[in-house]
Amino acid sequence: MFATDQTSRRHFMRHMAAGAATLPALQFLSHLEANAQEVRRRGKAVILVWLGGGAPTIDMWDLKPGTNTGGEFKPIDTKGDLQISEHLPKTAMMMDELSVVRAMSSIEADHMRGRYFMKTGYRPEVTATHPDFGSVVSYELGTQRPELEIPAFISIGGGGGQSGYLGMAHAPFEVSSNGRIKNASLDRWTNPQRLQNRLEMLGVLEQNFIKSGRGDAPKAHADVYDKAVSLMTSSQMDAFKVEQEDQATRDAYGTAQLGRSLLMARRLVERGVPFVEVGYGGWDLHNDVFNSLANDKLPTLDAGLSAVTADLKQRGMLQDTVVVCMGEFGRTPRINQNVGRDHWARSWSVLIGGGGLTGGIAVGKTSSDGMRVEGPSFLPGDLWATVAQAIGIPLNTVHTSKTGRPMKLANGGRPIAELIG
Repeated sequence: MFATDQTSRRHFMRHMAAGAATLPALQFLSHLEANAQEVRRRGKAVILVWLGGGAPTIDMWDLKPGTNTGGEFKPIDTKGDLQISEHLPKTAMMMDELSVVRAMSSIEADHMRGRYFMKTGYRPEVTATHPDFGSVVSYELGTQRPELEIPAFISIGGGGGQSGYLGMAHAPFEVSSNGRIKNASLDRWTNPQRLQNRLEMLGVLEQNFIKSGRGDAPKAHADVYDKAVSLMTSSQMDAFKVEQEDQATRDAYGTAQLGRSLLMARRLVERGVPFVEVGYGGWDLHNDVFNSLANDKLPTLDAGLSAVTADLKQRGMLQDTVVVCMGEFGRTPRINQNVGRDHWARSWSVLIGGGGLTGGIAVGKTSSDGMRVEGPSFLPGDLWATVAQAIGIPLNTVHTSKTGRPMKLANGGRPIAELIG
């Protein structure tokens, strides 16, 4: 094989050298490669940093100093026209690129229901399972990228999700922060012939299953396996190998699991993956909230979030990549008897930026004690409609549920006008 490849290459180069077109042709090939890299880089994408458990955004993005609900932290100035927590100093230096929506009112204050509402734009119901917005992006953008051999919705260390009526092929593909794929390891397939034999056998079984006439599930199941095999055998697998980055880049992201995950997210987006979710849990802070934030959660988030924003900007990717940082709800302005904060969905904040959205501003406001939104409030669908507009998904898009119901994109939410440039 090697000799044949070398012979073909020499044959090609002799023909190129036979005329004066050799240099222009090589320049043309170089241009094609550079242009291909530019096309990949300019692909629209979303990185969702999911703060599982519900982060106390009143201590992060919308501080209330000098009040009974304000807690222990002080606000600091940023490079934008807003203040954030003193324990997010690196992110403060990137806030000209990021904004805070301080008027979220998402209604659902239960973990599972809140997660569902925030990730889909729809409240849970009995008659339909709605797709995570990552699945929507996979369906709308991933299918337009035939060069993408790995899944279009990848969840790194996240809690998973559902693709609903969009099908299994658009479900989140879960990996760990080390890039390990759940229930799939190449270590078991050191013999290429053995792998090929097993794949051929699987193919026969899948085709028989598809011909059995049991609806869309068999085909969707086969598509998922195809994606898994592509991932294991594709050179795009290298996107998961953050150790290939230079030491300075790895140092910038830090040694924490979140930093490694966000560096992996940037590499995946660079390869053309349109939606990457990075899970960072542990925010259900009913006890000892200020110690947990100051000495653990906020420094880790600060390092990773500022690093990925700066890295995307330096590589010319931030203009086309939306960064969202949120959980299923916020936490109570009232501090409980355990020096913690409880579940609160009535008035809280989400961080969003990149993708051509306006940076450096706070959208909406809460009362002086943080107990309520003053003025217009926003629902999850409004947030995802904003993201959709930024990445080029038409807002009039309608999907169809398994029962034939029309389902509006982001539940018919409206883009947040202040963020649209």
